[in-house]
Amino acid sequence: MTSITRRSLAALLPLPAFAQNAGFMPDRPVTVVAPFSAGGAADLAARLFAQHAPKHMGAGAPPMVVENRTGASGAVGTQYVARARPDGTTLLLARVGSSAVLPATDSRTPYTPDDFTWLGLLDENPYVVCVRADAPWNDLRALLAAMRESPGRLNFATSGPATILDLGVRQMMALAELPMDAAQALPFRGGGDALVALLGGQAQFVGNNLGDMMGAIRDGRVRALVVSTASRLPDLPDVPTAQEAGMPRLAELAGWNAVAAPANLPEAATRYWSGVIAALAQDEAWVSATRRLGSVPRILGPEETRAHVVAQIAMFRGLAQRLGLG
Repeated sequence: MTSITRRSLAALLPLPAFAQNAGFMPDRPVTVVAPFSAGGAADLAARLFAQHAPKHMGAGAPPMVVENRTGASGAVGTQYVARARPDGTTLLLARVGSSAVLPATDSRTPYTPDDFTWLGLLDENPYVVCVRADAPWNDLRALLAAMRESPGRLNFATSGPATILDLGVRQMMALAELPMDAAQALPFRGGGDALVALLGGQAQFVGNNLGDMMGAIRDGRVRALVVSTASRLPDLPDVPTAQEAGMPRLAELAGWNAVAAPANLPEAATRYWSGVIAALAQDEAWVSATRRLGSVPRILGPEETRAHVVAQIAMFRGLAQRLGLG
C-alpha cells in the first residue's frame, strides 16, 4: 500500500475559498517584521499571527517567520518593509507608535500610510499605567502627588520619544497640570524592555500597552493604577478606568496591531492576505490567545484599516500639538 506523507496529504486538501479566488500563493517563506523588541506588544502580536495564520493560508503554503528589526521608535523595521519588494512575502506588524504616532509627531519620519498596502487590523490594546508591586504608590493620585512634590526625581520607561508609551505619560502629566519634566523619560527599544526596566528598578513607573504588562500584572510583579477603557476589564476588576481616575481623556490612548505590506502589492496578493486575516476572526485559538495578552480582537478589512491609520495620525497630531510636542 502506498504511503501518503503529511505534505502530500496536505496537497490534496482544498484551498480556502478566498485563496482559490485570490489566485496567489507565497512562493517562499514569509517574513513578518516586528519593529520593536522581543517580548513587547508588537512582537507578541506578530508571533501570534505567525502561529495561527498558516492554518488559513492553504495547503502547500510556505512557513512564516518573525523578524525583529528594532530602532528609532519602530521606524527602522517599518521603513524596511516600505522598501521591500511588494511580492507578498514581506509583511509588517504595524504598531500604533511607529505607524501613527511617529508620522504624526516627527516630520522626518521616512514613510507615510501611502507607502504601504494595508491588509487588516488585528486588535486593539488598552493603555495602562503601572508601578512595581512594592512601590509606595497605591493609586494614580499618589503617583502624581509624588511627581508634583519632587519634579524630575522619578523616571518612566518609554520605547522612544514619539511612541504611545511616551506620549501617554506626557498626556497624563498635562492633564494633571504637571510640567513635562515632572518625570524623566528613559528610552528603550520596546515595551518589553520598558517592563524589564520597571522590574529592575531603573524606572519607577511606565505607561504601556496592556499586552506588554498583563503577565506581570497577573503574577503580582507590578501594580496597575489605571487602564484606558470605558469600563473595568473582567481580568482586572480592581483597576480603575481613566474616567474613574479623573482623567477621561486618557481613554483616547490605545495601542493596536495591524498587518501591512509594501505599497503596490498586487491585487491577488492583497485579496489573499486580507482573507487570511479575516479568517482569524473565526479562529477561536487566535481570539483566545489575543485576549489573554490583554488585547481586544478587532478584525478590519484593507480599506477600513487604512482609514483607521489615517484617523489615528490625525488624532495623535492634534494631541501632540495640544501638549506642545508638535
